[in-house]
Order: sequence, then C-alpha cells, then structure tokens
Amino acid sequence: MKNNKLIKSIAKAAYINPFSEERIDIDKEISGDDKNHTHDYLIKKVVEITKQTIPKLKKINNYAEEEKQDVVYLYLFDIYHKYREEFDTLIVKQISAGDDSLKVFFAQSVISDLINYGFSEVEAVRYFSIFYQMRRAFYFIFNTLSGVSDCMRKFHCSLWDNIFTHDIRWYEKILCAKMEDFSTLLLGETGTGKGTAAAAIGRSGFIPFNTRTGKFEESFAKTFIEINLSQFPETLIESELFGHKRGAFTGAIEAHNGLFSLSSTYGSVFLDEIGDVSIPIQIKLLRVLQDRTFSPVGSHKKLRFDGRVIAATNKPINKLRREEIFRDDFFYRLCSDIITVPSLRQRISENSSELPLLLKKTINKITGENSMEIYDMIYETVINSLGKNYPWPGNVRELEQCVRRILLTNQYKGDKKTVSKNLQNKIATDITAENYDAQNLIADYCKLLYQRYGTYQDVAQITKLDRRTVKKYMMMD
Repeated sequence: MKNNKLIKSIAKAAYINPFSEERIDIDKEISGDDKNHTHDYLIKKVVEITKQTIPKLKKINNYAEEEKQDVVYLYLFDIYHKYREEFDTLIVKQISAGDDSLKVFFAQSVISDLINYGFSEVEAVRYFSIFYQMRRAFYFIFNTLSGVSDCMRKFHCSLWDNIFTHDIRWYEKILCAKMEDFSTLLLGETGTGKGTAAAAIGRSGFIPFNTRTGKFEESFAKTFIEINLSQFPETLIESELFGHKRGAFTGAIEAHNGLFSLSSTYGSVFLDEIGDVSIPIQIKLLRVLQDRTFSPVGSHKKLRFDGRVIAATNKPINKLRREEIFRDDFFYRLCSDIITVPSLRQRISENSSELPLLLKKTINKITGENSMEIYDMIYETVINSLGKNYPWPGNVRELEQCVRRILLTNQYKGDKKTVSKNLQNKIATDITAENYDAQNLIADYCKLLYQRYGTYQDVAQITKLDRRTVKKYMMMD
C-alpha cells in the first residue's frame, strides 16, 4: 500500500465506528490480512504498521492543510492505542472507587506525546479527554452488552453513534459540548437490557480533564442516574423527578432534591418505563426537554438541567401514540435517536454462538469463575430441558435467572405459559406455509407438549413415540 493511501486508511480507522463492518474491512486492508482472524488480532497488526509509518512523518504543523488532517488522525490513532491498557485499568479502578474522581498518573505522558507530535497543550488535553470517553464507550458497549449476532453488531454500532454521532470528526469539532440536546428513546421487550444500554450511554459522556488536579472533573460513576417510573404512584412521580420544597404538600416535612437536581453537568438521566407516565407528567417533562428548566413542587424557582435524557419502554410506542396515551409532541422531543434492543430470541436465531457466549458471561458474572465444568453442566441442562428453539420470553434477564436456578437445583423448566402460547401461535401460522412439513409439525408438537408436561417420557406416552425419537424432535431447529 502506498504511503499516502496508507496514511488515509489509518486516519479513517481512527474516526470510524469501531463496531462497524467498514472498520473491519479497513483493518484488513491496512494489515493486508484477509483471513478470518479476530478483530483484536487485526487491530494489533494495524497498530504495528502505524508505528512503522510514524518515523517517516513530520510534526503536524509542517504539513499543508489538505495533508494535515490525515496525519492528525494517524497520530491520534497511535496515541489512543498506545495507552489503551492504561485507560482500561483506570476505568476498572474508577468503577471500584465510585463517585470520587481518581488521579490519573499517566495523563502527563499522554499529553506530552501529543505535544511532541505538534498539538498545542489545549488540544492535547482535550484529545486526552476524548480518548478516555472513547475508551469508556467501547468498554461498556463491548463488555456489558456482549453478542456476536448481526443484530447485536448493528446495536453496538447504534450505541456508538448515539454517543459520538455517525462521524466522530463532527462530534469532536462541533457537537462534543452539545450532546445534552440529543435525547434517546430505547425500545425493546422486557429483560433485553435497555437499562444496561442506557448506562453504557450515560457513563460514556464527555468529561474534561483538569491539569491542575490531575483528575477528570467528575467520576463517570456518578454521571448516570436512573428511575423506574412504574415504581411510583402518580402523586409521587413529580416529586421524585423535580423535587419539592418543604411544606409543599402533606408529609413534606423537609425539602427534597429530585432526579433532575441531582444530575451533573456531564450526566444523564434515565427514565425507565416512560410509556407508563401520565399526560400531565409528560407535559412537565416536555418543558424540561424544550427549555432545560424545571421547578420543584411548591416552588416557582426555575432550576436548570444540563444533562442528557435517556428514556425506555417495553410498550409499543406507536400504539400508545395512536391511542393518545403518549403525546406526539413529547415523542418528537424524545426521539433524537431511537434504538431498539434486540430480543434474545432474535440474537440466538441469527447466530447459534450467542447462547454459549451469554451463558459463559453470565456464569462468570454470578460465580466469578470461568469454569468449563460449570458451563458444560448448565449448557447441557438448558439444551436437554428447553431445546435449541426455546424463545426466552424473559430475554437476558430470564437467562440469568435460568443459570441461578440450575446452579441451585440442576433444573430449569422455562416459562411454560408464555412458550406454550407462542408455540401454539407458531403452529397455527406455519401450518399454512408450503415448506412446513410433517417433520416440523411433529417437532413443534413435541416441544409444545414438553413445555406443558416437562418430561420426555410424558411426551412419548402422549404421542406414542419412542423417548429417543421425542428427544430427536426436540433438538430440531
């Protein structure tokens, strides 16, 4: 690859979405490796090639403007990856430390390296803050929302774009300090991980670095505040959101700071179950989104909200709007971005590796161990008890409880009521399809009976089939 083309490709790798197929293609192009290697392997090769290219380059101010930008992003790519492990270690330590922002001992090394490439001190400090933000975003998206299916790759891309926009160059130049104006609506079935997705966004906002203290202005651990709106009666939701002054109503014996008061300048507020709130609360929230101000209950004082709003619902939002339960004007202020969290059913149907991956992650999360013995026992129980086509109506949340149940009792029967209903609907729908043959019909019938009675023996008696034959049909995709 010629030098100018190589520089342009590395520069593009610096600002393109790291979860995108395009990024994988660029890494393959730069490395000259079109084999089916892991993306982490490809990145290491690209980093090595970048290091080999740098000695041939000059400081950024020695380039004409049309050449300068590519060299800028190549240098940024180099420094970002040089300190990737240090950033990851800082993230883990900050999670443990909680609300107190930690001193960053490698900060001066990063800033000095950037200055040596020709960046001003102000630019170097700002890029250092953006590096930390990018690393947090990657850490939380990759580690807390694991998945290898195509729908999860697209979901990861959507989350990254939500934090940095579709082009991080525009974000860095123009939108970095304006993201509070971009609200997000997360949609998806119950248990899919909408709260985890909201936390990934909320903990990945821009936080400036303070060179005087050697710390970031705030710990990302305190920038995300959440509330489940369905937990509170109508009379208390307003107080929980906006706070109240002393004596505002019976029982208000002291003042109370609501969610919007507690949110920091760099923070995000997550409003879960937004589809459950009443029209009057929607109107008050609309004012917050439009004017960025609110008043505690019983007060006329205007307080400012500087954070970002993330909301979620498992209810069909368009149906709520048609029935005028959810106001259109409120919807349009919430929907700067709408992200649908994939169901576990879709994820597994797209890629059979999804279930083993999630089981291993869940086992490690619960036990703190990467035991293949435990994994083999749980995987075997899941497949033998539920079959490969179990629809996981409770999604990731159900899978976590499934693992706990098997660890306790060595069995899990699944959600029989929901699954039976789903299978009945599937049989009724598929039976009219041309490719739905007798084998598929018997397989679905066996699965339906198994969900009702719980053993292969019972299914064998009812169907007059051999027990091994029943098991074979249960394993059919």
